[in-house]
Amino acid sequence: MQAKMMSEWVTYRQAHEISGLSRTTLWRLISESEIEAARVGRAVRINRDSLTAFMKRSVEVIAAPDTSNPISTKRAARSDR
Repeated sequence: MQAKMMSEWVTYRQAHEISGLSRTTLWRLISESEIEAARVGRAVRINRDSLTAFMKRSVEVIAAPDTSNPISTKRAARSDR
């Protein structure tokens, strides 16, 4: 049995399948330097490790909201309703 190789760089479609994020959201995250991407000609390739790291950071933020920021505390209280 041959192991399936995982590419270090993925397309928008593959990144969507991995993360569930839309193309627009991925584009915004790339623009904000939240995830790493490279342009090869007209094609954009997203770094899988960078995407995975972003998703892990996002989970940590959701799991432990910042209570020192009154705005995020209000949002968290509204979402509990």
